[in-house]
Amino acid sequence: MTIARTLAEFLVGKDLEDLPEQAVTHAKMVLASTLASAACGYDLPSAALVRTLETERGGQADAAVWFDRQARLPLVSAARVNAMASDAAASDDSDLRNIVHAGTPVTAAALATAELTGANGGAVLTAMVMGYEAAGRISGSITPGFNRAGFHGCLGAIFAAAVGTGRLLGLDAERMAHTIALAATSIGGLMAAANTSVAREYHAGLAAMLGVEAAKMAGRGYTAELGIFEAERGFCAVFGDADGSDIVQDFGQEWDIVTDMAIKLVPGGHPYHAFGEAAANAAREGDVSVEEVTSIVLSRPGLDTLSGPLHPADLVDMAHSPAYFAAAGVADHQFGWEHASPEKIADPNIHLLIDRVRVGPPPSENVTAYRQGATVTIETHTRGSFTSTVHVPRGSGCLGIDWRDVDTKYRTLMPRAGLQAPAIERSLALVHDFEHLERVAPLLAAIEV
Repeated sequence: MTIARTLAEFLVGKDLEDLPEQAVTHAKMVLASTLASAACGYDLPSAALVRTLETERGGQADAAVWFDRQARLPLVSAARVNAMASDAAASDDSDLRNIVHAGTPVTAAALATAELTGANGGAVLTAMVMGYEAAGRISGSITPGFNRAGFHGCLGAIFAAAVGTGRLLGLDAERMAHTIALAATSIGGLMAAANTSVAREYHAGLAAMLGVEAAKMAGRGYTAELGIFEAERGFCAVFGDADGSDIVQDFGQEWDIVTDMAIKLVPGGHPYHAFGEAAANAAREGDVSVEEVTSIVLSRPGLDTLSGPLHPADLVDMAHSPAYFAAAGVADHQFGWEHASPEKIADPNIHLLIDRVRVGPPPSENVTAYRQGATVTIETHTRGSFTSTVHVPRGSGCLGIDWRDVDTKYRTLMPRAGLQAPAIERSLALVHDFEHLERVAPLLAAIEV
């Protein structure tokens, strides 16, 4: 039994009733979050360009393009286009261990496949949970090696799309194993490109597209090297200097979508959310004004320099600038969706404070509690300093996610795609009750514009 085959046996062996209630709830939250993020990213140039190209290419009308009642595309193309819209806005979910955005490709792939197969909502949620599990296990096995070597998290995200699609195509364990093996040899991506350009969402589109393609090919009988994870110069050795054995340990004891998934409740890169949150907490506690700030000191395990562009000029810059998150949190005493707007990105008060952001010594106590967390200290001219620590950012599954926060995100971002309030409320109600839907068509119809 290879790692791929052992993992596949587990992934095809569970149904909705076998899953923890919280896993199913989190899958619905990922669904809501992904649609909301896609609404925000729908008209961004990168997403619009790929949508135009795929529409011009045409083909069999398998699945809907979200927010467009006129457009239907082949399964692979629809998954790519919808995933790119979600990831383009930098507002989708993350796995906190490695910042792999698994929810975007698995949601895009699962909804498109369910349209084609007629699967019900419960089957889609099961596919999403199992896809997230596969991505988490495989990504975890190569963490932190893949990141240190300069590779992007799409290396893991592809497995979410591949397994989610395979589940909805009804693949058995043998064909699911080949799906996973094909996915392992299909994807690449460089962090240097993703952090500084719209290559990030291009990676998301590839993860969805190639994951769907792997499942479709395996479903037709295409085979791959089933020992790809444990092989010398195989997936785990190349990307993580690992043997992959942890991929198939402790099945069912914990679920990645419960313990490691985090939904973005503010925009931008998940590693920086805690900077904005802690900075805002400290600024509110001290009722700090911009004028009195002498420095903003950031601390987290492993942080020794400020990454990303110091002064962001656009959404891509903002999403990867820890200095912007901290400065905005101090300037406005909060950090929210409005901080992805051009007006806030250009705010002179925020840019004034960015020049006062510096990196301090890493924490020496309770270090293991920091899961993409941070400590921020605001130093002032006359009133001393104010400090806040956020070990895990809001919206993380391990903290418990409140539906009210997810609903707020949905209602805030869905109008960006042109949806009116009645359609937003109707579609949100369908997401909340998704496991009882006989088909996914009512939800997709509800978000048509």
